[in-house]
Amino acid sequence: MMKISLPYGKEKLTADLDESILNGVLVSQIENYDPQKSQIDIVKEALLNPVDSPGLRELAKGKKKVVIIASDHTRPVPSKIIMPLMLAEIRAGNPNAEITILIATGFHRLTTKEEMIQKFGEAIVEKEKIVVHDSGDADSLVKIGTLPSGGELIINQLAEEADLLVSEGFIEPHFFAGFSGGRKSVLPGIASRVTVLANHCGEFIAHPKARTGCIEGNPLHTDMLYAARAAKLAFVVNVVINSEKDVIHAMAGDCGSAHAKGCEFLKSLCRVKAVPSDIVITSNGGYPLDQNIYQAVKGMTAAEAAVKLGGVIIMLAKSNDGHGGDSFFKTFKDEKNIEVMSERFEKTPRNETIPDQWEAQILARILLKAKVIYISAAPAAMIREFQMTPAKDLAEALSEAREYLNNDQARITVIPDGVAVIVE
Repeated sequence: MMKISLPYGKEKLTADLDESILNGVLVSQIENYDPQKSQIDIVKEALLNPVDSPGLRELAKGKKKVVIIASDHTRPVPSKIIMPLMLAEIRAGNPNAEITILIATGFHRLTTKEEMIQKFGEAIVEKEKIVVHDSGDADSLVKIGTLPSGGELIINQLAEEADLLVSEGFIEPHFFAGFSGGRKSVLPGIASRVTVLANHCGEFIAHPKARTGCIEGNPLHTDMLYAARAAKLAFVVNVVINSEKDVIHAMAGDCGSAHAKGCEFLKSLCRVKAVPSDIVITSNGGYPLDQNIYQAVKGMTAAEAAVKLGGVIIMLAKSNDGHGGDSFFKTFKDEKNIEVMSERFEKTPRNETIPDQWEAQILARILLKAKVIYISAAPAAMIREFQMTPAKDLAEALSEAREYLNNDQARITVIPDGVAVIVE
């Protein structure tokens, strides 16, 4: 027997699997990477060696209004390490700079003060000016152009008025943007929901290049990078983290080329070959990425790439925050025919995209390929509305999967962290 362990909230769930039916365990090589430097030194070195850009303190000289875009509560960005170093560099170049930290909530709920303290620490929350972006607050937004796709480019006015716009973030595989980080700080990070909806349209989500680990030819990425350039995002500090959320690599500099170099580094470690199986077990990497069902769709796409047609995906996601999106939930509550739902999304015009359509579209695509058994703390009735089967633990989920397949010897692939790998 082989013991498997998968992150679940702030804990881990384990199970013993018969090795004779275990096809493989797909893991990123990130855990084997030893940077041989402290997290602080890694970020400092990146700041001192920016890619295709002057240093942050040089950029800050003579700039009055400086805005730092920071990720929100759904992202495990080690801001307690990154933000103090960025603030110090800016003030070293311009002690009188008026600095605002702008929380990039994108289409998520607003970040609470308690979550900000957890993210930045009490000192920064108490001393610095922090504004939480609200994509639906028209009074705080301004149009700055049109995206290549034709959608209106509307962003937070604080960013548009900044003399210097910079951002922090982290790079991980992303299920339709290719990778997180870099340009995503602007779109969807501080964009209007009108802009996000146009970019996340059914046509783009269905595009064959809108997949994990793919940037070249990805129409969503094209829009996102354009938005970052149009917003004059001058400098980014992006890190790569391991499963313990520790920094193992950092890139700083131009929002395009520094991000691209970070993506290449990550790809060299997290690309894995699919091992097709009847059952694929995965997770969303634990807290904070598994707080709701909406976010958990990301991890499911890794399993989607490895499960056989008609097979079973067992997904572990604590989901203590519930479904994570009212429109996302309503879509599944109101439409029980997955095929009809999927076809409707692809035919919906770009400027008529509804909130959370992209997440529903991808989950529908997954459900058309495989049955999903969902282990969580969310109400069982809620899980069933999404046409998934609730389970309380791995033992129950495996029993349900084998009964569904009518095969006690069904082959199994395990992907301990579905958001940490690119399954090809």
